[in-house]
Formats: sequence, structure tokens, C-alpha cells
Amino acid sequence: MIISESTLKKAIDYKAYRETIDTLFKEGKVTGPEQNQDLLDYTKLNISRMNRVDKTSLISDDMRETLSKIKSPLIWLVLAEGWCGDAAQIVPYFNTIASSSNNKIDLKFLFRDENLDLMDQFLTNGARSIPKLIIVDAASKQVIGQWGPRPFEAQDLINKLKEQGIEMDNIKEKLHRWYADNKSAALDKELTDVLKEAISEIIKA
Repeated sequence: MIISESTLKKAIDYKAYRETIDTLFKEGKVTGPEQNQDLLDYTKLNISRMNRVDKTSLISDDMRETLSKIKSPLIWLVLAEGWCGDAAQIVPYFNTIASSSNNKIDLKFLFRDENLDLMDQFLTNGARSIPKLIIVDAASKQVIGQWGPRPFEAQDLINKLKEQGIEMDNIKEKLHRWYADNKSAALDKELTDVLKEAISEIIKA
């Protein structure tokens, strides 16, 4: 699949993504068409979560070594929304990786609900789950990898809690406690593997 130039031109960098969320929040608004108090409360929490991950995240030695092997520049195109709890825990780490890539990864963001045509090409079990990372070869604009919406370990936790009949509010609380305790270790490992595969796809081409 090829990502069009018009789509990429709409995408914004991490700084603009954060500023958009912050500016809307100060106006009592959230990203996306739906506006309500719950989404505003989630966004407030997520701003704090993103600030924490920004300050504390570190990449692994394996990720650093994998980044050093990138020969052809990549675009990491991310579909997300400011009210999404998983996105808040994850997208700052995307930025940590991109910032450590010696300009080999160009990190870009699109808000999901403004780009449903693209989102619907990257569904997870039929759902518009976010964040969704789309890895693109910068030269050819070919999609060479994808990841999301959350680490497998986190998804397993959610599945087990649902099987136990735990209420969704409690599931969310336990999920975010998992994110805090895990400190992006599972995320780092999965993204390292995805990046290795993406690099090999470029070599094959």
C-alpha cells in the first residue's frame, strides 16, 4: 500500500500534536467531533500521562542498535486522539524513539476521526483502535510495517479482566497501572521487532 503525498502533507509533528491537544483543552474542547465532559476529563489525565512519559522514557540497547541499522529514512505515521488513554501512554515513546534515530525516523500524526478513510485500512479486529502506527518507506511511500493499538501483554491483561467480569472503569485503572509499572519495556521490545522487520522489507525491495 502507498500513502499519498496529500495524506502526508496533512500530518503534523509531535510538538504540534501536543500543542493541538493542549490548546483545545484550555478552550474546554477535545480532539475529534464528539465533545463531552468524560472525554475532557480523559484528556486532562492524558496530558499528565504524556508529560510523565516524555520525562521518563528511555530506549533499550537493542532498540538503539536497531535504529543504527536504518539505511533508508522512514516515516512513522500515527493515528491517534488526545482523549485516548492508550495513545497517551504510547505516543510519547514513539517520539523518544524518533528523537534517538539520528533523523532516520520522521514522526507524524493524524487525528483518527479526521482521517477515517485511512483508519479503515488499518483496523484491529474490525475496530478503529488507536494508536495505530504505520511505518512508511520515505522514498517510495510504501507501507512496510504497522503496530497497535497496545502491547500484547496489556491486551492480555484486558482480556483476562473482562473474562473475570471486572467493570470497565476498574479495567482502565489496572491497565494504566500496568503502563506505569512496565515503563514502556514491553512497548520497546515489540517496536524493536517491528522496526527490524520493516528494515528487512526495505532490503528485500
